[in-house]
Amino acid sequence: MKICVYGLWHLGSVTAACLAECGFEVCGLDPDAKTVENIAAGHAPLFEPGLDELIARGIASGRLSFSSDAQKALSGADFLWVAFDTPVDDNDRADVAYVSGRTLEAVKHLRHEGGVIISSQAPVGFVRGLEIECAKRYPEKRIYFVCSPENLRLGKAISVFSNPDRIIIGVRRDEHIKKFEPVFGKITPRLEWMRTESAEMTKHAINSFLAMSVVFANELAGICESVGADAAEVARGLKTEERIGPKAYVGPGTAFAGGTLARDINFVIETGARFSKSALLFKAVNEGNEAHKSWVRRKLAEVVGELKGKKAAVLGLTYKPGTSTLRRSLSVELCKWLVSEGAVVTAYDPFAEPLPEPLASSVKRAGSIAQAASSADVVILGTEHKDFQNSVAADLAALSGRPVIDPSGFLRKVLEKTPDIKYFCVGRGERL
Repeated sequence: MKICVYGLWHLGSVTAACLAECGFEVCGLDPDAKTVENIAAGHAPLFEPGLDELIARGIASGRLSFSSDAQKALSGADFLWVAFDTPVDDNDRADVAYVSGRTLEAVKHLRHEGGVIISSQAPVGFVRGLEIECAKRYPEKRIYFVCSPENLRLGKAISVFSNPDRIIIGVRRDEHIKKFEPVFGKITPRLEWMRTESAEMTKHAINSFLAMSVVFANELAGICESVGADAAEVARGLKTEERIGPKAYVGPGTAFAGGTLARDINFVIETGARFSKSALLFKAVNEGNEAHKSWVRRKLAEVVGELKGKKAAVLGLTYKPGTSTLRRSLSVELCKWLVSEGAVVTAYDPFAEPLPEPLASSVKRAGSIAQAASSADVVILGTEHKDFQNSVAADLAALSGRPVIDPSGFLRKVLEKTPDIKYFCVGRGERL
């Protein structure tokens, strides 16, 4: 069984490597020849723990190859797995036309009764549109489409793909299940089959619910700060309620950044508008999240005051821990704002790719936490890299009375009782 995985950034590179590990013959396809050249040399497009090794193992086994030639990549393929990371603008509006255009162009090289798996993030109704357009363009072909929404998480993508809670799969007809079950059943027996639009909507619903939970926790935390309650303790109380549960997203912390959650919230709002349905809750989630993005700025005004000429150390730059990408990173946005306020910014991140200009010229990159923080007036945790917990107490020991701002409380157990450090996190105000 041969699978062509189309799109080789994060989603596609992980999908291709993991499918090869499952024993499939896989060809990764991408329109960018440089991307193909790099990944064929064993270099993933961004840091993801274990991904370079998995790609190298797939190539060595002969099961994994890469190409920028669609006709070559799809020659003899049973399935086209569409795995583009859907492009978005600065307002999290997705360019789904890019994904549909690339997909429809590739289908002409797929065999007569080939299958197409859509994992790229797209609005409900997207697959139906592809089915209709494909029938118009290629009436001689009998192409089967399914929707299996991506469920990867930066920094944990390989384990999530290889051992998922379950896989959501939307099919147009029940008889199509037997065509795709050999693919998904090789990954896990926990398969949730449903109609195509239900699978698309399930993805929107999951991310919207998680986004709503983040905003709920952070708005509650803001009130906790004012009344002397501890939001982390409140979260513990919520998780012990059986109707909520221990894995609930109710811990205080940073706002969610642009990308996956924001994209699905916007899909729901736009779909509701198209059918004149109320989406007031979803709009409020977006507004509440935007308001919470200013928490660090408000805390800096409170504990530091005027930032011009002050030295700020930012620990962690990447979008999420366990990855190298800076795309949609709130930490990078914070650095831009600090520079605009006249602060002298030093940053440390052992994984991050180079900062883009002009920010690279304005932010000094340090080689360690201690170097970044040594003369800082304030230290801000930007990304929760696990390695930070191991040495941060010693590295920040010389701060002596200067503030550490850690929105999610990631370093709380390490730093809260450290003498002479003024520690601040979301949802924990002064004790009354």
